[in-house]
Amino acid sequence: MSLPSLKIALAQINFLVGNIAANVDNIINAASHAREELGAELIVFPELIVTGYPAEDLLFRADFIEEANNAIHYIAENVSDIALVVGFPELAEDGRLYNSAIVLHQGVTLACYRKQALPNYGVFDERRYFTAGNQPCVFEFNGSFIGLTICEDVWQKGIIDAAKQAGAELLLTLNASPFNLGKIHQREAVIYSQVKTAKIPLIYVNQIGGQDELIFDGASFVANDQGEIVYRAEEFKERIGLVEIIDNKPVPGRCVPLYDKTASAYHALVLGIKDYVRKNGFGGAILGLSGGIDSALVLALAVDALGSDKVEAVLMPSRYTQGMSNEDAVLEADALGVKYHTIPIEPAVNAFTGMLAEVFAGTKKDTTEENIQARCRGIILMAMSNKQGKLLLTTGNKSEMSVGYATLYGDMAGGFAPVKDVPKMLVYQLARYRNELSPVIPERVLTRPPSAELAPDQVDEDSLPPYELLDAILERYVEKDQSASEIIAAGFSPEHVARAINLVDRNEYKRRQSPPGIRITSKAFGRDRRYPITCGYRGVKAPKNCMIIE
Repeated sequence: MSLPSLKIALAQINFLVGNIAANVDNIINAASHAREELGAELIVFPELIVTGYPAEDLLFRADFIEEANNAIHYIAENVSDIALVVGFPELAEDGRLYNSAIVLHQGVTLACYRKQALPNYGVFDERRYFTAGNQPCVFEFNGSFIGLTICEDVWQKGIIDAAKQAGAELLLTLNASPFNLGKIHQREAVIYSQVKTAKIPLIYVNQIGGQDELIFDGASFVANDQGEIVYRAEEFKERIGLVEIIDNKPVPGRCVPLYDKTASAYHALVLGIKDYVRKNGFGGAILGLSGGIDSALVLALAVDALGSDKVEAVLMPSRYTQGMSNEDAVLEADALGVKYHTIPIEPAVNAFTGMLAEVFAGTKKDTTEENIQARCRGIILMAMSNKQGKLLLTTGNKSEMSVGYATLYGDMAGGFAPVKDVPKMLVYQLARYRNELSPVIPERVLTRPPSAELAPDQVDEDSLPPYELLDAILERYVEKDQSASEIIAAGFSPEHVARAINLVDRNEYKRRQSPPGIRITSKAFGRDRRYPITCGYRGVKAPKNCMIIE
């Protein structure tokens, strides 16, 4: 007597938020491929795949929800030779909206599950839109009893156990789990613990692709009833994988190894740029290339995401730009095969300072004159972006954005900020990683002191603590929400802590006006960390020399 067997496809596919018609076509095409090419009998898609995730306040629109629910009927009518598990926003008869997963087969609904654990922390706002379900869901298919869960459900104790008690012998979980550094290891550790306790195998299907600030890394996997990973798909790549279940046990398959921290961050940034440009219809990307480490990294990321023919660089030297900066910028552009222009900013700076000479008479030079230079560059880059239909990439990193070491309407001008959530020390690690693939960033760019080059002999450490110290303080304050006293107790100097914290707090107004950027840490500015601009709370007294960097 043969044991019951079931072939299940894992659809790790890149969908577009809001484009329901295109998403439905992709679902149908993926189902056809899974059946005809892989021999699958059932295919599992990620969470809310009909609308894309996160659809945010589109979920408040009645016409959008109606279209999404009609799409389910269309899929049921047009796919008959394979069962599908599809995530969608279910509008119930009582008018409530649920984050649901529906099982369709031969035009019939076999089951519909409503997500029970609605996350409302970090980047998640699901309680804003959805009502929580309160019941497990198990359906029978080809002799197997299969339970359904959705994303956060498997992170909470009790929900997997309830599914097993309801008769589930195998669990499917639909996910839209966004990437941050170390997240895949965290996911697999949680599943290991939950599954091993419940002793039930689990198939975890995760979304792939960039959506504004968020990156979904895929890395879908299958765990046996001991929590051991027996199949894993690639990170950051679309894949329709296949797992065979025999007697309710997954047959071990290919387990793609995970990237290390630096490689994972690099591939996430590449995917984020690629999808933001592609999904928003830009013809390519443009950026200012200074000869410094940040713009060198962004150039490499952009080329790896879009191809050298879609990327353009602009060198904008001033009287303070060192010769080696221009030389290194040219070497970077040539190494990556990128077209570049050299547009000196001195004529524009002279024009603006001349126009302002009368009103500035009797005042000393300060950061105002430095910022005029940065803003002249912003005007040049935005003009070229407008004329060519290319997305302007800004090059500021998380350390700079944290303390306001950037110029509003200058180097902050642009449409997308790829390294906005990348601390400075990680910038160096990413640059070295990219050079290991092929040398594109000159070694002296990696070793010379970083400088904005807006004043004679200027280096960043004139205004900031050393980045090694600054990044460590910022990680504790921004990502871990530690107080000044906790950070000082960890061994950091009170002066450095006070200076860093006050700069972070006082520059919230500036970050609010920055372009969206790719989230790779556990707490990014914007979706994760939302602080008031006008605020009387101060966790630490500001040092006398702590001024806002405009």
